Amino acid sequence: MSNQKLFNVAVVGATGAVGEQMIRLLAERNFPVKELKLLSSKRSAGTKIRFKDRELTVEEATPDSFRGVEIALSSAGGDVSKELCPIAAAAGAVCIDNTSAFRMDPETPLIVPEVNIDKINEHKGIIANPNCSTIQMVLALKPLHERFGVSKVVVSTYQAVSGAGAKAVEELWRQTRDVSSGNDVTPDILPVGSLPVKHQIAFNAIPQIDKFLDNGFTNEEMKMTRETKKILGDDSIEVSATCVRIPVAYGHSESVYVELNSDFDVEDVKRLFADAPGLVLQDDPSRQLYPLAVTSAGKLETFVGRVRRDLSNPRGLHMWIVSDNLLKGAAWNAVQIAEYIAIEQ
Repeated sequence: MSNQKLFNVAVVGATGAVGEQMIRLLAERNFPVKELKLLSSKRSAGTKIRFKDRELTVEEATPDSFRGVEIALSSAGGDVSKELCPIAAAAGAVCIDNTSAFRMDPETPLIVPEVNIDKINEHKGIIANPNCSTIQMVLALKPLHERFGVSKVVVSTYQAVSGAGAKAVEELWRQTRDVSSGNDVTPDILPVGSLPVKHQIAFNAIPQIDKFLDNGFTNEEMKMTRETKKILGDDSIEVSATCVRIPVAYGHSESVYVELNSDFDVEDVKRLFADAPGLVLQDDPSRQLYPLAVTSAGKLETFVGRVRRDLSNPRGLHMWIVSDNLLKGAAWNAVQIAEYIAIEQ
């Protein structure tokens, strides 16, 4: 990104798992940073974080933090975003928000760069980063929808505990040690919801992510439903999700069933995936080659495989999609948006 204007950048939630990845990517991608301001809660203020050859001190995020900031990357929770993103935008910054605070706001574009970058200039100071599970799924749905049309999506997710934060990962390791040693397990973190009831995650699968709603689905499941329609720009697509937390540290996996509007050839679909931006096709059953959470961890790409026609519906397609939830599912998608903004200005 040489010969580019330099930008004053802020990262809100700098000490969190996603914030740390945002800072790392800004450095590794050589983003045109003039000054980098690291912001967090009062509790984490004063923390030292290295950025390239400098050691920066994290400051408390306040309404006054955004003077002179041109691009703000925010991943500090929905309540913080609702308070600070409008202030950052009013101060002249473009705020790229990783929470659900603005995703369904009709005036806020919900962007996956490989899918709908054409909507980015519709922003009014705030751009929303979609849910991690939605991002990786729409990367595969986009070429299908363009070529064949998509009428229905049924997805089951197998989501890593890092999606619930660093403390959830620590709980996974602690419980794994306790079970392996024959000790009692005392769950403290998962599932994250409105009730005090917690379940063991080690050697288990928890079919709940976020709070349950009156319709029997969880908030996470409804995020996938609503966000997919908005990103693809098609409210007619039927989307139904079941979201499950599994004992994997990094990398969300998804089993996705899609019904297409026209006939298709499976090999043609595989070629579409192989050529799609941001997607890597891993599909060779003869070599047991398919996407895995452990090999997706640390990668910027999203991986798709196990591509096959449904046995009872000739227009039904099954696939398996895996991506690092902290990278493409969060930090990398946000930095990609920031790179586009930087190039355009």
